[in-house]
Amino acid sequence: MTDVSDLNAHTGYLLRMVSNAVSQEFARGVAGEGVTVAEWVMLRALYGQEAVAPTLLARMMGMTKGAISKLSDRLQDKGLIERSGNPTDNRGHRLSLSDAGARKVPILAQLADQNDAAFFAVLSGKEQEQLRALLHTLIDLHGLSAAPVD
Repeated sequence: MTDVSDLNAHTGYLLRMVSNAVSQEFARGVAGEGVTVAEWVMLRALYGQEAVAPTLLARMMGMTKGAISKLSDRLQDKGLIERSGNPTDNRGHRLSLSDAGARKVPILAQLADQNDAAFFAVLSGKEQEQLRALLHTLIDLHGLSAAPVD
């Protein structure tokens, strides 16, 4: 039998285990507010922005225009975003938060903060900073930009 490394020897496996635990708990929290994690990511991307063309939003979030279109349809149906005409392109439109969406983002951000605090409280403040710094290093060195919405 060929010698095969143990799953726990794979950093990617360990990261996925942690990510799944953190993400699943957060998904339950935002579901209580009537949104998905992907919808939260889009709402947060729009927060504090002027109206944005879907193409630009797709680029900002590292998603396809199709994915942005599906998310924006769902969020518009929920009354959390609005579509407006694009003054520079009569065929296009722009997306922005509705008043309800702008009120929802701080609530969801607080859930994200609470989720992180609860999960990562077992690490010291310095360890949490080190973990974030290492993750940012990996993100930067590998040129990662897609929003993690799955």
